[in-house]
Amino acid sequence: MESHFHQELGQLKMTILQMASLAERSVSKAVNAFFRRDADLAQEVIEGDRAINQLEVDVDRISLRLLALDQPMAGDLRFIIGCMRIAVSLERIGDQAVNVAERALFLSTRPPLPPNPAMEQLAETALDMFQTVIRAFIDENADQAREVCRMDDKADELNVTVLKTLLDYMVKEVPAVERSVQTIIAARCLERVADEATNIAESVIFITLGVNIKHHCQG
Repeated sequence: MESHFHQELGQLKMTILQMASLAERSVSKAVNAFFRRDADLAQEVIEGDRAINQLEVDVDRISLRLLALDQPMAGDLRFIIGCMRIAVSLERIGDQAVNVAERALFLSTRPPLPPNPAMEQLAETALDMFQTVIRAFIDENADQAREVCRMDDKADELNVTVLKTLLDYMVKEVPAVERSVQTIIAARCLERVADEATNIAESVIFITLGVNIKHHCQG
């Protein structure tokens, strides 16, 4: 029969997965709202952020109770600490989705900018990294987590490409400056989603291997 402690650990994992599901959906909706110029979808993202924030509170509550009452050791302790770190990153990802949605709201009422392939690739890369790292968490797969770390360079490069493209465009099209700046901000938010996916990857490696590789994820 499963102990109360392990039931609580299971509840902690389920809460993280609920939070991850909501955050992933939020990023996906925000990206779609941005590219489709869909104000209603953008508003859904903004209104849905409260649920992600509440789940972070739930993760903290469960984790602190486990730490205080059960005094976990070794792997269980790493799992709890790792989950607390992951929850912080998931909440930040939710915030970045809101930021993208806010840019989408602004841009939906203005003339569209020319297509920007690097922006689309950045959105795809950030989402792919996020989805991959959640699978790594579920499977406790350190190799998959390291793959996410390696993908972060691509996200960084795409963000720079978006920036350079839009800076060049602003020089030629002064009336488009405000719209271009809002797009640059959205790109930066997507790059931060990729950064937080990398942070989650570091936590997965910590949970599975007991190795703290903060700031050295690709090593």
